[in-house]
Parts: sequence; structure tokens; C-alpha cells
Amino acid sequence: MKRRTFIRNTAFSIPLLSLFPSNLSGINREKPLNKIEKRSLGKTGEQLSILGFGGIVVMDATPEQAKKRVKEAIDCGINYFDVAPTYGDAEIKLGPALKPYRKDVFLACKTQARTKEGARKELEQSLRNLETDYFDLYQHHAVTSLKDIETIFGQNGAMEAFLEAREEGKIKYMGFSAHSVEAAMALMDGFDFDTMLFPVSYNTWYAGNFGPQVLDRAKEKKTWAFWL
Repeated sequence: MKRRTFIRNTAFSIPLLSLFPSNLSGINREKPLNKIEKRSLGKTGEQLSILGFGGIVVMDATPEQAKKRVKEAIDCGINYFDVAPTYGDAEIKLGPALKPYRKDVFLACKTQARTKEGARKELEQSLRNLETDYFDLYQHHAVTSLKDIETIFGQNGAMEAFLEAREEGKIKYMGFSAHSVEAAMALMDGFDFDTMLFPVSYNTWYAGNFGPQVLDRAKEKKTWAFWL
């Protein structure tokens, strides 16, 4: 991007940011010199960088490229890493690259499996791929329909696998990502999740009423929201 284009776009976005709801009261903030700011993750007590490393950026990378990208992120102060089985070979590439820093980072993973058996199988495979014994955060991924939620919370549903894995120490926190207001609200009503991933933009927030009600419910449930 050319410098003038970046400046123009940034200048345009500043007044828009002032319109977007933001309240940092009660949030612990760390601002290390020349590093990305960290903020407290809801009720967990974790301090995470306000920018995260999406594992998809190492998909199809060479092992050397993956190591370089991870190191650059670590050097900038990023400690939140998120990946999923659906990101091609990202788990396989991220695991070795992240291994030297594992104890100092917050590693999140996801599953699109809705049944207990399927979720457990994906969890174990992701642990092997990422060369770790546990995930700081494990999430139901891309939940959209109420039918999915019925399966997740039902007998032999994915939620049973999550709870068992937490008891075994393989999951520390539990969350979900949702792509519909209906799904996000139903998930929060069904369980006290620690986190939520939800897509939002200025247009959908103000013109489409897509997001405000989700944030309000998250505040009520003390579920920390990551906006995509």
C-alpha cells in the first residue's frame, strides 16, 4: 500500500472508530516499551496481546518460513496464537515453530466437529500436530445453526468431549466462534463459555443490527468477545 493511501485510509477510519462502542474500564492493560499492548482476557486473568497470530499465515509455508514468522510475532510482543484443522497444514507448520515459546504463549485451537467422538478425535490430532499437551483455549468453530447447537449440547455431543478434556487438563478454557446472531445468543444461553469469536464491521453493526445484541449478552454472561 502506498504511503498516501495508508494515511488517507487511516484518517478516514479514526472518526469511525470514535463511533464504535468501546469501554476499557475494568480491563487491565500492559504497555511494554516497543511491544504490542496486552489486555486482560475477561474473567480468566490471562494477559493477551491485542493483536493475535492467525495460524493460517503459516499454511503452505516452509518450516523455515514458519519459524521466522512466529519469531517475528514473538519479538513484537504477540502471545495469542490461534489455529484450526481447517487451515490446511497450518497446525503441522505452527507446532514446531511455536514449540520453543510454548510456555510463554496462549494457544487456541478449534473444532468443527459437533459430536463427542468427532470433537475428541480432532482435539487429539490437533494436540499431536501442534506438539503440545494442552490448549489454553479450545473452541466450537463456525457455529451457525440451531441444529448444530442442539447436537453440540445433546447426548454424545461435542460439549461432552470438551468437558472431559478440561477435566483431563487438555483444555484450560472453552469458547466458540459463531457466524450468526442466533447461534451466538443460543450458545451463550446454553453454557458459560470463557470466550467468543464473532465477526463485526461498522456496516453490519449500525446498518444491519448485527452484533450489538451479542456484545450485550456477552457482557451479561461475562464472556470475553474477540471481534473478527
